[in-house]
Amino acid sequence: MASDDGETIRKRSGWIVPIAVFVITAALSALFLLFYLAPEPASLVEERATPTDRSDPVSLQVAGMKMIVPANYIRFASVRNGGKFKDVSLYATFPDFRGYTGWEAQTFSGNAADSPVIFYLIREENVNLSEEERFKRIYLSYVTDPSGTAGPFGLRQYTFRDDSGYRGEDLFVGTSSGQPVVMRCVRFSENVPSPSCLRDVRLGKRVALSYRFKRALLGRWQEIADGSTKLIQGFKSRAKED
Repeated sequence: MASDDGETIRKRSGWIVPIAVFVITAALSALFLLFYLAPEPASLVEERATPTDRSDPVSLQVAGMKMIVPANYIRFASVRNGGKFKDVSLYATFPDFRGYTGWEAQTFSGNAADSPVIFYLIREENVNLSEEERFKRIYLSYVTDPSGTAGPFGLRQYTFRDDSGYRGEDLFVGTSSGQPVVMRCVRFSENVPSPSCLRDVRLGKRVALSYRFKRALLGRWQEIADGSTKLIQGFKSRAKED
């Protein structure tokens, strides 16, 4: 009888040790993942836009590109301290490309289908494609007809396939100052009553610009393109003069 008890104890100890090792290993792995992969506390809370009508100049730098931007064009308070950033979020009104003012607070905070506010994001981008490269190498692979059709406002129009990541969007291509202008625009629908258009532009080595405006303003795409170029170039020129 004692022999049977001893054998039972040995059998149990034979599988207790592997389970203990497994539990300890799993716990250590979980701690490793938590330590190295968990977001930092600051990244858990997204900063909210905090408008200001101050116009004092702020020195900014993104991937080596220097700018001096009036504070009322900058969406987030933390960026108004100046310095180096991976991305900088700005905004302005169309057609005058003014920064935020208190008397236009409702316009800047609203989301009307014809809102005149244009949002800009200047960012670091290691894979920095030109618009033509982005159009040919990426977008054309996902449209229903690579030839496109004659679209509105002097644009060439392409429709993205429903099985692509761009479903529900149209692609419009035009030319401004001899350069291509490539814009993705979300379609109007019951679920998206206030759609926007997005354009990506290469500003320089490792620096890109995205800007977003309401699709209702698509008819003025060229004014938006030219005005946006002038606005950003102005910020860069101020930095050179400083």
